[in-house]
Amino acid sequence: MRRISGIVLAVLLIGGVVAAVVAGRQAEDKATATKTVRAVIGSEKEAFFADPDVVKALAAKGYTVRTETSGSWAMEELDLGGHDLAFPSSQAPADELADKYGVRKPLPRPFYSPIVVVTHRDTARVLAANGLATLDRSRGGTLKMDAYLDAARADRTWQQLKGTEKHGALTGTVYIATTDPETSNSGALYLAAASYVANGNRVVASDADVDRTASLMRKLTRVQGAQKSSTEALFSDFTSGVGDPLVLVYESQVASLLREGGRLVGDLAVLYPDTTATSDHTVVPLTEEGRAVGELLTDDPRLRELAVRHGFRPQGAGAEFTKATEAHTAHLNQQLTGVRQAPVPTSEVLREMARRARG
Repeated sequence: MRRISGIVLAVLLIGGVVAAVVAGRQAEDKATATKTVRAVIGSEKEAFFADPDVVKALAAKGYTVRTETSGSWAMEELDLGGHDLAFPSSQAPADELADKYGVRKPLPRPFYSPIVVVTHRDTARVLAANGLATLDRSRGGTLKMDAYLDAARADRTWQQLKGTEKHGALTGTVYIATTDPETSNSGALYLAAASYVANGNRVVASDADVDRTASLMRKLTRVQGAQKSSTEALFSDFTSGVGDPLVLVYESQVASLLREGGRLVGDLAVLYPDTTATSDHTVVPLTEEGRAVGELLTDDPRLRELAVRHGFRPQGAGAEFTKATEAHTAHLNQQLTGVRQAPVPTSEVLREMARRARG
């Protein structure tokens, strides 16, 4: 009888342990469960969302973000049914998407990045010697947009610039390589900044303004030949040593490369156009979960810190970026000193400008 009682007790004890383990696992699963959010993002944010620390920080708030990439201006052509958010690289395509899907505003704008021109130090010195740039940092400076556009109008070649005889790679027409402005945000922002200067420092806002600047915008675009649709691909070519002498990218890509100590850092020079356009990375929430993620990216201290790690400037907190990049002031213009922000045309005007520039 005692033996039977002992067996029964043992079974009950084992059952209790198993029940406790199962209950514990269920509680743990419940605590770590996340909601999956599907997002279409610009390619320049792919590394950010793939960062294990970003994945962990989002999971801690209850979200797993599954991403696919697209050119910011190409997102309007996608079927976003089943997605929770779109995350283009500028406010204009974001506003267009918000209107299309009836999204309430304001839209979350977690971080931003100005466009810059990356080049090599010797090339930057040639530009400075010919009045196209000023070098006020040991590894960078300012691109003079008026002078550069004058050179573009005249179809100036590298061989016509003094000092290029020592640099055999500097041949052909002087131009800045950009992405396709019809599909990619950085290419569109380049036209926005260039057209502003070409239009007498006024934003292009009418058919007459478009007509007035169309010839030059077409010249800036056509000289490049085939254009990539991804800023990440353009920057990757440059850092691999196969890109053009002057390449337009986001400051965030440069800041991230510098932090990582990536290739070509020693030879890299960064020029900030004296008239530029800023990429305001803007979330278009298509569901409440999408809006929650957009607000986390904007407000959560850990996610803001990680955005800075990837080179972005969080909205409303310049000190975060300044502190994180203090070791790289030879390349980066932390305070954007001497840089004027050009207003970006409406999406309708910018699309027409891009169409005519490409056509």
